[in-house]
Amino acid sequence: MINYEANISAYETISTLGQCFEGKAVVHLAQHKKSGTMVALKRFNMDRIKHEAHLVEREIILTKQLQHPNIITYYAAFVHLQEVCVVSPLMAFGSCRDLLNAHFNDGLPEQAIILILRDLLDALNYIHKKGFIHRSIRAGHILITASGKACLAGLRYACPIIFNGKWQKHIHSFPSSTARNLNWLSPELLEQNLQGYNQKSDIYSVGMVICELANGAEPFAGVSTTLMLTEKVRGCVPQLFDCTTVPTNENNECYGDCDISNNVVSRRFSDDLHEFATLCLQKESVIRPTASQLLTHPIFKSIKRGIFLPDLLKPAMPLSSRVAVNTDEVTNLDVAQQFADMEVYSCEWDF
Repeated sequence: MINYEANISAYETISTLGQCFEGKAVVHLAQHKKSGTMVALKRFNMDRIKHEAHLVEREIILTKQLQHPNIITYYAAFVHLQEVCVVSPLMAFGSCRDLLNAHFNDGLPEQAIILILRDLLDALNYIHKKGFIHRSIRAGHILITASGKACLAGLRYACPIIFNGKWQKHIHSFPSSTARNLNWLSPELLEQNLQGYNQKSDIYSVGMVICELANGAEPFAGVSTTLMLTEKVRGCVPQLFDCTTVPTNENNECYGDCDISNNVVSRRFSDDLHEFATLCLQKESVIRPTASQLLTHPIFKSIKRGIFLPDLLKPAMPLSSRVAVNTDEVTNLDVAQQFADMEVYSCEWDF
């Protein structure tokens, strides 16, 4: 077993992968010198984070506390000058958001969505049984390993549902720093009323992620916050875009002024996937299934034997393979630092 030292000198920075924490932290591709293993090195600039430092502390403590194959692992965490540094496994395909941005603008293939969904629900079922609500489930917080395993991250927004040793039926705590997560949050969480919310709030977010992975963008993208909240509260159920939901004319062209491509209007998602998303997106939380119940849904029996997620993600290549075949992607520390200083990022590793 590799011992990952809590010391910045034990790692050689190779290049900048992206940013997280709304640009207040940088994620580097780094190499653990002793073992030669490639890792992700996340560096939080605490001078810039300031009053949100408690979120960094919460994320590190909770991530190290939760041990599950579909939850991001932290090998080491330490302080270096004004930074808090975290070492984690290299997620070779980046986040699902990265994949959508770079290769799948119209959404992922259905089989890929189902495989990712199974891993996501496994992680969520574990988190809920441990007494936590995630509150930040979105494609940017679902990372994919080289072998095709989906790992859930973004635990800095999570909150406990157990207080003073008692399991609460509902809580009323509104997460701080939610601006980037609003579109994925449930109606009951956003309403902040006396009824509160519970783990079923995360199930609604799963439904939003299904739409995001299928359509290439989350529902209500580009819509004002007020209109988004109004639509959710009145019970608007977002849909997967395909030939059964997008109205077209006799030439199979989308009606009206829309940006939906021909690939979208010609494809067909299964009835099971449509039903699954609808189950998650029920306005009334009591109607939504639990993560455990969703894992028994027939859609997971449709996974074909011998199908692996990396095969479905082509032409996307895992980072380790890209580095191996393209040395231009490997830059020295000086160049990487220049990019970090300029705050120029090629992708969004927001975990």
